[in-house]
Amino acid sequence: MQMMEEIWRLLPVEVKKRLREEEMLNNENIQEIRLRVLRPLFVKTNKNKYFLKDGDKDWIVMNKHIKEAVEKLGGYSLYAFEEELKQGYLTVAGGHRVGFCGKAVLEDGRVKTLRQVSSLNIRIAGEVKGCGERWIPYLFEDNVPCHTLIVSPPGCGKTTLLRDMIRCLSYGVNCKESYNVGVVDERGEIAAMKDGVPQMDIGPCTDVQENCPKADGMLFLLRSMTPDIIAVDELGKEADFIGVEELLHAGVTLISTVHGNDMDGLLRNKKIKNMLEKIENGRVVFLSKKCGVGTVEEIWDTHGKIQYERG
Repeated sequence: MQMMEEIWRLLPVEVKKRLREEEMLNNENIQEIRLRVLRPLFVKTNKNKYFLKDGDKDWIVMNKHIKEAVEKLGGYSLYAFEEELKQGYLTVAGGHRVGFCGKAVLEDGRVKTLRQVSSLNIRIAGEVKGCGERWIPYLFEDNVPCHTLIVSPPGCGKTTLLRDMIRCLSYGVNCKESYNVGVVDERGEIAAMKDGVPQMDIGPCTDVQENCPKADGMLFLLRSMTPDIIAVDELGKEADFIGVEELLHAGVTLISTVHGNDMDGLLRNKKIKNMLEKIENGRVVFLSKKCGVGTVEEIWDTHGKIQYERG
């Protein structure tokens, strides 16, 4: 099972043992593991979804399993755990993301942290080399790379496609030259850096600023690395779009992801609408999972013309 080493270290002992006993998982890639107190252990793979069994009965997750997992995550990185728990997830080595549900503790009307964690969703990161190659030519206008926004609901492969597009541009796959790409990897999900070395293939001409807010990271890369392209994941905060404005003024190409469903919905977001109105030659790539995760449904330009539509 690829990319699972860090996950095995973080899983409760009994859960890990049960998963390793499941023969059908040996030939499939695990994508999600869900632990819910007093409910069946759930696994999603690239081929199917399973409630794991204990003989004829469901294998039930107990409160002790959740507690053991949370303790391991807290010991893994206490500072990151306390900071990110209030966001509802923690990113661990390898780019894997662990989501939490529980009882929110509020301070001044804002979530300070979570207590009594009752559900965990472990999403296993994985690279799909080649998934972006077909789409690279669509991201160019007169051999110049266009600002590109990759749009989809959660779980449709935005980060996976972004990562492979970074790889392609860095190597020069399906384009006339290779490009210096700067990556702001705020949550460690794009490059999955370990001791300064990317665990994912992001190409030979890529520089990574990790564990840094997107706005600060974009400015840092602009000033220090003279990139041709800057890539970030999940624009959303007001500060992110301030950083994007600096990038646009500097003449550097942006490739990013954002949550959304279609162009109408995207343009209802004022920050995104304002950004797109400032982009002369841009592309908006819409994903779904209708034919599997990472299905490209449409590619629009910023003049409102559809460049590609899945038949």
